[in-house]
Amino acid sequence: MTATRSRIRGATQAAWRGLVLSVISLAGSVTLFVLAVLSIVFIVLGIGLVTTPFVLETVRKHANQRRLYAATWSDIRIPVPYRAFPPDLRTGFTGQVERTTLMLKDPATWRDLQWLLVDMTAGCVVAVLAFGLMAYPVEGFVLAAGLWRVFQDSTYWYAFVPVSSQLTGLAAAALGVVLFVVGTRAAQPLLRVHFLMARSLLAPTHEQALAQRVDRLTETRHEAVDTAAAELRRIERDLHDGAQARLVAMGMNLGTIEALIEKDPAQAKKMLAMARESSAEALTELRDLVRGIHPPVLAERGLGDAVKALALRLPVRSEVTVELAGRAEAPVESAAYFAVGETLTNAVKHAGADRLWVDMHHAEGMLRISVTDNGQGGAVIGSGSGLSGIERRLGTFDGVLAVSSPAGGPTMVTMEIPCELS
Repeated sequence: MTATRSRIRGATQAAWRGLVLSVISLAGSVTLFVLAVLSIVFIVLGIGLVTTPFVLETVRKHANQRRLYAATWSDIRIPVPYRAFPPDLRTGFTGQVERTTLMLKDPATWRDLQWLLVDMTAGCVVAVLAFGLMAYPVEGFVLAAGLWRVFQDSTYWYAFVPVSSQLTGLAAAALGVVLFVVGTRAAQPLLRVHFLMARSLLAPTHEQALAQRVDRLTETRHEAVDTAAAELRRIERDLHDGAQARLVAMGMNLGTIEALIEKDPAQAKKMLAMARESSAEALTELRDLVRGIHPPVLAERGLGDAVKALALRLPVRSEVTVELAGRAEAPVESAAYFAVGETLTNAVKHAGADRLWVDMHHAEGMLRISVTDNGQGGAVIGSGSGLSGIERRLGTFDGVLAVSSPAGGPTMVTMEIPCELS
């Protein structure tokens, strides 16, 4: 019974979404297709040089809205294939000409126009079917309830059933039941078909995907090299300012002790204590440095226990949930550990949070980690922010970072890294 109710509720929701999509497909896609074609044609008259960038940008927003619906309504991901504009793009009329040229040279622009054609025709029909299979049975029930009397003098056709009496009205209701049962099973798949048709044209082609992949790998390679160089400089600085200085001082003390051991044994004994203290401090600093490079708990007990140990050292209440059936490769674990550590530090320092939740699990070849806090919110990924550094760190492994942080909180930082567990 519960499963039936859930199916009917899901189908009803899909039907209303189908109605929304059908209206958007007709009103939005038809209008934008006409405007885009006219604007491109009017380029030869000069008018299109001004209007085309605006119209094509609106088409892209329309397509991105459909991408959002596909992800939230049917869990279908449609990547964005558009080429980025160069940072030195000029302003004014010259800039408009450059934008028009760049957008018309982008293959994704023409695929958007093809999608508008499909969306206003086949896409609209599929969306209408998703709604119609759930809405049309209502008419059959109303006819059986007494509306058939209006058509006693003439025959009214409900689908293929001629309605002119109570008996034929009941036949219409029976057909409505059949259509309703079909609708409860077909509404959600039809909605999914609508988005799959959109993905076939809105998603990057194989060549575009490869080009984006090459660009992404090139970018992350440079970032990985820069990060490694910065890390080496940090290690060198920490060694020079910390353990190395203490070891040099300890060596000097030992030389002094050697000279004093016969002349002033008491002073030599004091300096030995100082040397022993310096050696202990140097050892502590070396251990901290090693822990900063690769924490021993991470190497020995894995990512889950390492994050739990990290959370225990925080000055706020924290809850860590780990569902990992094995261990990822060491570089992936290290990147995930430091990404979580920096996220937790940001939450404590900048968000004003007094409660943290960490959820970590592996599914479908993806390590997913979410860090949630009850702070003040407002976190964004931007130039100079700590989240940008985390994003670059994860990008080296084709990982992604998403942030949801409305004003007033809560903040949820989600990380995904493709990997396999051993």
